[in-house]
Amino acid sequence: MDRNRVELTGRLAEMSALRHTPAGTPIVMCVIAHQSLQTENGSNRKVVAEVEAKAIGKTAQAISLLQPGQALQLSGFIASANLKQPRRLVLHIDEFELLN
Repeated sequence: MDRNRVELTGRLAEMSALRHTPAGTPIVMCVIAHQSLQTENGSNRKVVAEVEAKAIGKTAQAISLLQPGQALQLSGFIASANLKQPRRLVLHIDEFELLN
């Protein structure tokens, strides 16, 4: 089992300053505020969530130019935030697109 793909729409709620790893790779952390209506067990459910996210490389450079509040469509994968917190998940953004 190796499927780990996430698609999400939301607004850029928070964003850290662009930083670089010791190897010089750009990295940015952000929070995506998501709201939607989902069907669960035949009933509508309002979903409100804030998702921690991370972008690396060219994607990080592009996201660092955005302003909080901008609507986005994101895709990526989830991974543990770090080895000490294996249950805290972070969305690693591969691609994004601005929404109107």
